Amino acid sequence: MQEGPPDTLTQKLPLTTVILAMSADGKISDRGRSPARFGSAADQTHLEEQVSLVDAVIFGAGTLRAYGTTMSVRSPQLLAQRQVRGQSPQPVQIVCSASGDLDPKVRFFSQPVPRWLLTTAAGAQQWDGCDGFETVWVAPQRQEGMDWQEIWRSLSGFGFERVAVLGGGALAAAVFEAGLVQEFWLTVCPLVLGGAAAPTPVDGLGVLAEVAPRLRLRSLEQRGDEVFLHYGVLHDEAISGEK
Repeated sequence: MQEGPPDTLTQKLPLTTVILAMSADGKISDRGRSPARFGSAADQTHLEEQVSLVDAVIFGAGTLRAYGTTMSVRSPQLLAQRQVRGQSPQPVQIVCSASGDLDPKVRFFSQPVPRWLLTTAAGAQQWDGCDGFETVWVAPQRQEGMDWQEIWRSLSGFGFERVAVLGGGALAAAVFEAGLVQEFWLTVCPLVLGGAAAPTPVDGLGVLAEVAPRLRLRSLEQRGDEVFLHYGVLHDEAISGEK
């Protein structure tokens, strides 16, 4: 069980990228929260490319339950590039689940990737004596839930310089609210899902427009009928400098 490194207050936080695909009307799944398999092969290639750049991937329990797997790096070229950069063959795959209630029979647990669980003390008990995860990490808590700022300081303490957040919408909302995101990749896919109950890329309670995170478009690319948007997130100092 991992409590996190004790001396993290002065650590530089990892560069964090949120990577999601959505429908043309801004949904990451349908009203039944089915697995979102509407991205093309080009989107899968793009996702693998982005995952290959990072030291750790973090995603929610709902995402794991929906897909049963995670995106590993399989391209020989991308694997070679990781080796040249001095990275491990695969990023650490961190599942975030407060309850720890995960099916150990899903394919994720047989994929050749390092697996960590970010959970609560109660969730950690679910995996006591089990070998599905290399590390069971009890997250620091605040009154309203996990302390994401402290979690990110711990990620830095573990040596992770780049982190990708792959969903779902509630997790993306938490890291945006904590001011931890520097980059935002969105693939806009050619379908319309609709529905008030369908999740969006950044879910949760939402924020008011005057305090919403501001973005700057870094690149835009069309591949077939999909559009790949790459945004930088403007933090307070960058926004102030533009005024």
